[in-house]
Amino acid sequence: MPERKASAIWEGDLKRGKGKMRLGSRAFEGTYSFASRFGQGEGTNPEELIGAAHAGCFSMALAGNLAEKGFTPDFIWTEARVSLEKSGDGFKINEINLSTEARVQDIGEPEFRQYAEEAKSNCPVSRALKGTKIKLEAVLTK
Repeated sequence: MPERKASAIWEGDLKRGKGKMRLGSRAFEGTYSFASRFGQGEGTNPEELIGAAHAGCFSMALAGNLAEKGFTPDFIWTEARVSLEKSGDGFKINEINLSTEARVQDIGEPEFRQYAEEAKSNCPVSRALKGTKIKLEAVLTK
């Protein structure tokens, strides 16, 4: 398996500084700052990028689970909401809420939810974030 990479540069102190993050593939490059991470400033932040990675990984894992059982989803849409909270002298990601909606022909709601729970537990990003509470809301649309 190939190794993936990303990079970041930060200039200045914590509160007035600024930075840029870039994916190794160059598919994304974005600015970040204290305000974009801890407030409502413009730019991205590490938690947003973790959310994007988690939503993408979960969606692919769910598609794989469904395919193993003979189902092909028309679509899987997933949003990840990542919560950052103060913890002692620093901060931590305390919770990620995954919300997914999918259209899959000829599958029942209980079976779909089972495959979604398996994807939540077993996708590589969920495994990497094992110390974080991960919740899932899974909706099957017709």
